[in-house]
Amino acid sequence: MTPLLSIENLRVTFPTAKGPVDVVKGISFDLGRERLGIVGESGSGKSMTGRAILRLIRPPGKVTADRMDFAGLPLLRQSEREMRAIRGARISMVMQDPKFSLNPVMTVGAQMAEALRVHTKLNRAEVAARILTMLDAVRINDPERVVKLYPHEVSGGMGQRIMIAMMLIPEPDLLIADEPTSALDVSVQAQVLDIIDEQIRSKGMGLLLISHDLNLVSRYCDRIMVMSAGEVVETCAARDLAQARHPYTQGLLAAMPRLGETRSTLPVLDRADWAGT
Repeated sequence: MTPLLSIENLRVTFPTAKGPVDVVKGISFDLGRERLGIVGESGSGKSMTGRAILRLIRPPGKVTADRMDFAGLPLLRQSEREMRAIRGARISMVMQDPKFSLNPVMTVGAQMAEALRVHTKLNRAEVAARILTMLDAVRINDPERVVKLYPHEVSGGMGQRIMIAMMLIPEPDLLIADEPTSALDVSVQAQVLDIIDEQIRSKGMGLLLISHDLNLVSRYCDRIMVMSAGEVVETCAARDLAQARHPYTQGLLAAMPRLGETRSTLPVLDRADWAGT
């Protein structure tokens, strides 16, 4: 089966006073209509990978790849105008702390309508109906009232759901979710992720879930890709994460706190364990 997204030797480079630095160092992976989680420490290159796929790395940053194809389209060869037609319509991205990506001077309904009109030819009545349906799908009560609200009038959890609804309303083929629940408490995190998972499954989409949380990605993803210092150090099925073999992945797992544990201190990563591997 042809993958939805195919990447070979992706590099993201930024200039510095000491010369160019690769923050993503030649990674390669394929993604079908499945759920792939990318995990690693801050600075490991996870978010840069997601942004590079959408061509959101601006100069002086530089993105190169031997191949970066989406549904047969070579993304690096697309013009900026062609990429604007792909972003949102075919590939959507939920940014970190997405509530703050909402426009504070536009109502929820106006923002969702704008996102839909850019990528479809629906009339006003059809747009309004789609918005209410999508808000209901992300479990927002009384969507007729919510569409009239401004972002500051909704809670953090509701803001996340609204942003997810905006990204899903054009019915893209691929959703990139970059720490979509990082600003939420644990109970609301689970609700929001259940909504994303439900929509991904019902619409047969691909999901790239970027997170620090190993338990989270093992629960919601089919495969897991572990990154460190811009490189992929291990890829495994989510169900096999506990049996990970790379020292870095093992270190991340060992450092996770557990309920009821009796350890006086948490172990830390010893980078000498995998230097040169």
